[in-house]
Amino acid sequence: MAESLVGSEIIKLAGEIKTLIAEGRDIHNFTIGDFNPSLFPIPKSLLNGIVDQYRNGQTNYPAANGVAPLRESISAFIEKKQGLAFSPDQVLVAGGARPLIYAAYQALVDPEDTIVFPVPSWNNNHYTHLSRGNSIMLQTTPEENFMPTAKLLENSLENATLLALCSPLNPTGTVFSEEQLKGIAELVVKVNHRRESKGEKPLYLLYDQIYWQLTYGETKHFDPVSLEPELKQYTIFIDGLSKSYAATGVRVGWAMGPKKVINKMRAILGHVGAWSPKAEQMASADFLQDFSTIDAFMGPFKKALNQRLTGFYNGIQSLKKEGYPVDAIAPQAAIYLTIQFDLRGAITESGKKLEHVEDITAYLLNKAGLAIVPFYAFGADKKSPWFRLSVGTAAEHHPEEVTKNLKTALSKLTFND
Repeated sequence: MAESLVGSEIIKLAGEIKTLIAEGRDIHNFTIGDFNPSLFPIPKSLLNGIVDQYRNGQTNYPAANGVAPLRESISAFIEKKQGLAFSPDQVLVAGGARPLIYAAYQALVDPEDTIVFPVPSWNNNHYTHLSRGNSIMLQTTPEENFMPTAKLLENSLENATLLALCSPLNPTGTVFSEEQLKGIAELVVKVNHRRESKGEKPLYLLYDQIYWQLTYGETKHFDPVSLEPELKQYTIFIDGLSKSYAATGVRVGWAMGPKKVINKMRAILGHVGAWSPKAEQMASADFLQDFSTIDAFMGPFKKALNQRLTGFYNGIQSLKKEGYPVDAIAPQAAIYLTIQFDLRGAITESGKKLEHVEDITAYLLNKAGLAIVPFYAFGADKKSPWFRLSVGTAAEHHPEEVTKNLKTALSKLTFND
């Protein structure tokens, strides 16, 4: 397993770009789904709370499933904000979302079991490999905003153990419509009714909603259990502080789901030791009870993110109107913009033909100073001309600046009819 494990292409790309920046290159690095703390600091009350908890001596081991005050706060927070009822003993806390996704795979997937997930998506291929499962990767389309539909999934679930979904979606920043998710939820229930009658292992749904609080405009977040309550016994939610409060390094994530599955995940992570630091947990417990402070933080935070996403989107659309082969999907949620650079076949000033997506990525980096992630890093087809741009490190002036740089770079290409 370890010999054939592939490292994260996103982290690899980001590392290469950091090296170029260290060498003095002027590059706008929008690759990693992270935040620049100087632009997007965590809430002051959370910061002060963490510091205070360390000063109060909260430096010993936390409970394996998370400290009770935090699990109680999460339970109350999710019920108030989403209308989902999970008791504290149905909540598992860990050092971010990653260990929880890993634990869910390990708890539910036996070797050679089938995991179904749409692509592009984040890291499901690697978690499948770590659990020694088999993947069915279903290619989504820009016409559906790269979100899967029941029609896409219906022929792949019959023998699957796990269906892994994410909304708002990393890498696209798009979301399920109510109709889309309702159809999928009904499909999973239908599959499980058949399995239950035969005494077979159920189909579980892993639902990553880590970005659910970051929606813009008229966009709404939907979850499968609210739409189809019967799914509660088969659904494991993944959530946490990291994205909604710019707290990627604070490392407080949680899962919610059936008590039996949560207990098995807890046992796995207890052996791994993937706990969230106790001081962070205690501070988060207080923070999640302070709804007025949270709301006061979220308003300006979401406005700033949406301004950047909209700025980049408008810039791309202006280039499209000028005839360049680019496009973008209007911002919906999260911190990502989906951009198309359909530049294959273009000729550079030096006479080089851009034949592959890797060539396009390199051209954008070297000639426009723009570092973004191609969708093939998320399991999409290697020929896909779509990219992820992350705005967590973008300043207010960057959309206009990047648009100018792109226009200069694109104007130097020759496009054959």
